[in-house]
Amino acid sequence: MGKDQECNFLCTKTVTRKDLKRAREMVKDGYVTEWIVDNLPGATSFVTVDKSRKYYAAGFKMGYKDIAPTSGKQRYYINNHLTIVIRYRKAPGKDGEKGGKVVVGFEVYTKSVGPQKRLDSGCPADINDVDAPMELYLRPNVTDLSVQYPHSSYYPPESEQDVEDGATLDIPYSYSVYWREDDKIEWSHRWDLYFVNQEEGSRIHWLAIINSLIICGSLSAIVAMILARTIRSDIKTYKDATVEDGKIRQKRKSRPGSGARSPKGGEKGGLLEQVGDTENDADVSSDEEALEDVTGWKLLHGDVFRAPYKGYLLAPLVGSGMQLIFMAVGLLFLSSLGILNPSFRGGFVSVGVGLFVFAGLFSGYFSGRVYKTNGGKNWRKNTLITAVLFPGLLFALVFILNLFVWAQASSTALPFGTLIGIVLLWLCIQLPLVYVGSWYGYVRTGAWEHPTKTSTIPRQIPIQPWYIRSPHSILLAGLIPFAVIFIELLFVFQSLWQDKSGYYYVFGFLSVVSIILIITIAEVTIVTIYIKLCSEDYNWWWHSFCVGGGSAIWVFLYCVWYYFMKLHIQGFSHKSRLMKHD
Repeated sequence: MGKDQECNFLCTKTVTRKDLKRAREMVKDGYVTEWIVDNLPGATSFVTVDKSRKYYAAGFKMGYKDIAPTSGKQRYYINNHLTIVIRYRKAPGKDGEKGGKVVVGFEVYTKSVGPQKRLDSGCPADINDVDAPMELYLRPNVTDLSVQYPHSSYYPPESEQDVEDGATLDIPYSYSVYWREDDKIEWSHRWDLYFVNQEEGSRIHWLAIINSLIICGSLSAIVAMILARTIRSDIKTYKDATVEDGKIRQKRKSRPGSGARSPKGGEKGGLLEQVGDTENDADVSSDEEALEDVTGWKLLHGDVFRAPYKGYLLAPLVGSGMQLIFMAVGLLFLSSLGILNPSFRGGFVSVGVGLFVFAGLFSGYFSGRVYKTNGGKNWRKNTLITAVLFPGLLFALVFILNLFVWAQASSTALPFGTLIGIVLLWLCIQLPLVYVGSWYGYVRTGAWEHPTKTSTIPRQIPIQPWYIRSPHSILLAGLIPFAVIFIELLFVFQSLWQDKSGYYYVFGFLSVVSIILIITIAEVTIVTIYIKLCSEDYNWWWHSFCVGGGSAIWVFLYCVWYYFMKLHIQGFSHKSRLMKHD
């Protein structure tokens, strides 16, 4: 700590032509190397155009490419000398009074040093004056180079080089270390330099929140109008018709006992009274027909709570949805408080897995209650499906994707022991928790009570308009929640993939947008199901579930578009994070 070292020789790496080809590909794709000192990633330092502010990009480039001035060919060079600058300051509190220091910055400056004159220690004779960079190239092994390649500056393409000739290249590695005291950076704010464009990002987030609030407010007004005016008006009309029908029936029942004498056959009065009775019966018939003409959701009271088709699958999916919501809310809450941050490496994923496993209680509880509400009998079978269906699909997806990362020998691949640990968490912890939650929800709490009884014979559903049918309705309804999160989603993608820092850090804004998103999805589902019930279609269970997740279809399509149009990533999997900058 605090001792500068002008140059230290590290080692000499001997590489083959195959290694050089792979290195050129990685340099071409823009791979970066990541080091860590005191939990800070090694950073490449940048300065704004007006030189008013400095910021960091995590990692440093493995090499660079350039055009050879003589041949005009593209050449690739490796950075084999690294200058490390560690910034520190006096430690806060009593540790600082005792002479303690803390690291507040870790910068790495790269240089490519060719096979020039070196000292006995292995370091370059003059690190500041480099004759030529270290090129990732080996001349072809030919008998007479001057005959086959008359121009010494000519570089044959890779296809013309003999990759099996056993030729090797020695690449020497060295480094320098400099310590610089910096009192301008506080220990609690040492990550700020990694978060670029914070001022511009803040404006984007406020724009996203305003956009979300406008959409959510409009939907709230629509829902309020439906609940306060439309439904109230329908209920009033229905009650008035029922009361009027009751009065007519009572009047008709009281007429025979009114004391009027019955006319004898052939009497004129009797004939007139019979005509009057015919007119009254016609009025009653017309009122009853008017009551029967009432259409819409009011006719579905005997069918609206009918058990859905394949409800044994709906219950586990609802339970898994509550499990995901608990995990997402927990992660956002802890991140907003600063408990989960970039300095807690791997903490976001680790805490997310822990919350997901613990949320098996909620998954089993809601799955059990929905299952019993739908008339299910075998709650243990439902518990097993809930604990295995979605978590099993998720684990299978992670395992399959991890196979491709394994094939690339990536350090980001999950070790086999970690996969075994995840399986044990799943089977030994989550499964019992799901069982306990399902038992409590099915046995102890029981089903939700329906306000109306379900009729024995289901009604016939009329032909539905195109915009109410499931695929169209799901896509149209899902577009509104997607519009709520679009701006924030764009910022997340830019932070993770295109910004030099590679970190997303404004979880407070994300939490607000997420709350608005949940409210918007609920309101969109209410409006959509109301329209469906008004069309006398009582199959709303699966439809409400799919409408709530309809925005995920648009998010997936946007991810596909962003991948192909913005990232320009080549290949299926990579050994490390690929940084692409426009």
